[in-house]
Amino acid sequence: MLQDKPHILILYTGGTIGSFEDPESRSLMPVEFSQLHKFIPELQLIDATIEVVAMAQPKDSSDMQLDDWRWIVNQIEKYYKKVDGFVVLHGTDTMTYTASAVSFMIEHNQKPIVFTGSQLPIGKIRTDGKENLITAIEIAAARWDNKPIVPEVAIYFEHTLYRGNRTNKFSAEHFNAYQSPNYPALAQAGVTIDYNFSAIHSADRKDTTFFYELQNDIAVFPMFPGFSKKLAQHIFSMPLFAIVLHTYGFGNAPILPWFFDILSEANSRDVIILNITQCQQGSVQMGKYITSVELQKVGVISGADMTLEAAITKLMHLGGRYHGQTSRIKELLQQSLRGELTR
Repeated sequence: MLQDKPHILILYTGGTIGSFEDPESRSLMPVEFSQLHKFIPELQLIDATIEVVAMAQPKDSSDMQLDDWRWIVNQIEKYYKKVDGFVVLHGTDTMTYTASAVSFMIEHNQKPIVFTGSQLPIGKIRTDGKENLITAIEIAAARWDNKPIVPEVAIYFEHTLYRGNRTNKFSAEHFNAYQSPNYPALAQAGVTIDYNFSAIHSADRKDTTFFYELQNDIAVFPMFPGFSKKLAQHIFSMPLFAIVLHTYGFGNAPILPWFFDILSEANSRDVIILNITQCQQGSVQMGKYITSVELQKVGVISGADMTLEAAITKLMHLGGRYHGQTSRIKELLQQSLRGELTR
């Protein structure tokens, strides 16, 4: 609903940006948004109507669960036709999981949904929270030719805007905590906000649809030299929907006949095995080396250059949406649904 003055909804879930240090325990505790708001009087200067909806109990992002993702998407659906953009305040530890999940749970999104947070609490004098929040709001409100500039689920942090499902957190200490190794930034904020229009997804002119069913019977099996047969047998014999095989390099695994037998047996039970590289940059290339050729033979499918967070949340979404349709899910896993992989 684009008007002369953009209407932005802030969804407040908690996280470091809304935490204060308990004077006795020295631990960070989440607070109500009303306390957060008083530390950022600059919000009143933004040329936008700002509305806030907060979780009943703000959370540290380490406590975020699937129902919290559903709450975020439900609020977006509830306000979707009433506002022009969304800013989601979220803790940094699992922000990339939530942003990825939300991107899959909303099909044909046409509005900015910008996640942000901070490394230091808003009450600290050196907090990065003020700039992150103010610029995230400006991006969510930004328009060109009466259309939103960034109709994507994105993450804004330390002067950079990233596609949410292409992002991972790589630092617990620095303000520039996130990176997008396999996809360019959507914008850089300096004196002006410079948008990378060629990297920004164009809004689909189709009805926006919201999905809430998620399948979380998923495991991650990381490759490491010397992993035991007992461990592999235990994980792959479980009644799981899918397993993310976290492999070396271009998607390689050791040539162990007993391991391929285990993978083949799991595949015969319609357990989806998705190959994601442990490397932060680069892509799985099944068949490049003999080790991954053997994986192909036993039914392992390529996750291309998806992040681990995108792979897990995409599996959750597809498993909930297409329950029991293994072939369809495998087909869609190898397609770019929300710009999460390069094809």
